[in-house]
Amino acid sequence: MSTLAAVQGDFQQYLLRGATGVAGHVLGTARVPVATRLGIYGDAYRSRLADALRSNFPALARLLDEDFQLLAGAYVDTHDSPYFSIRYYGDELPQFLAAEEHYAGAPILAELARWEWTMSGVFDAADAQPLTPEALTHVAPEQWAFLRLHWHPSVQRLALNWNVPQTWKALTEDSERPPVEYRAAPTQWLLWRQELTSYFRSLPDTEAAVLDAARGGRTFGELCELLCAEVGATAAPAQAAALLRDWIGAGLITATA
Repeated sequence: MSTLAAVQGDFQQYLLRGATGVAGHVLGTARVPVATRLGIYGDAYRSRLADALRSNFPALARLLDEDFQLLAGAYVDTHDSPYFSIRYYGDELPQFLAAEEHYAGAPILAELARWEWTMSGVFDAADAQPLTPEALTHVAPEQWAFLRLHWHPSVQRLALNWNVPQTWKALTEDSERPPVEYRAAPTQWLLWRQELTSYFRSLPDTEAAVLDAARGGRTFGELCELLCAEVGATAAPAQAAALLRDWIGAGLITATA
């Protein structure tokens, strides 16, 4: 007699691979044969995954309209759900859109999917108490060069060639979409959350380079050296102070060490 684990395994293989081993465990009737009964569950499983994609990528779904169902079907065919929570289904959709021949010809789709997935991650990130400007008054002058910044868990960075944030905003607000624009030199974007509100803004190349270095663990002294190379020794101190002020004001930094 089959064990429950064996039946569950066969049923899982039917849902994921279409294997027919589970049919031997299912009773059918003349009115509702085995294939029909199993099909109800199989179709429901695929439909639930497609619904999860639509929920996780609402702007992309709105952009593609009826074609999104075709995309969802193609993705479900090739990607199982490895997570306990269906919230995380679709993590490989940007790569799928970039590689799949039918979609790769419109690279803005992959970038839009990357943007939506990143925005969801920003919103779901852990909470942390931002650093206050007053906390920096306790840093001794001789410590500044060795100071390292700790960043809010929600902080994310993207480099995008297409005007995806503007398109995403129009799609989510149901307003007129801007013409599609491509830039050979990608625009740098910063994304983060303060309390329950997500924010994003474009970054000048200099700020992007310094911010990435800071998130990579470089000390404040090393950041100043980087700024000297970017803007010159005369402008670097004021630039460093301005960046630090803006980052703290936006709640990006949670601690120093």
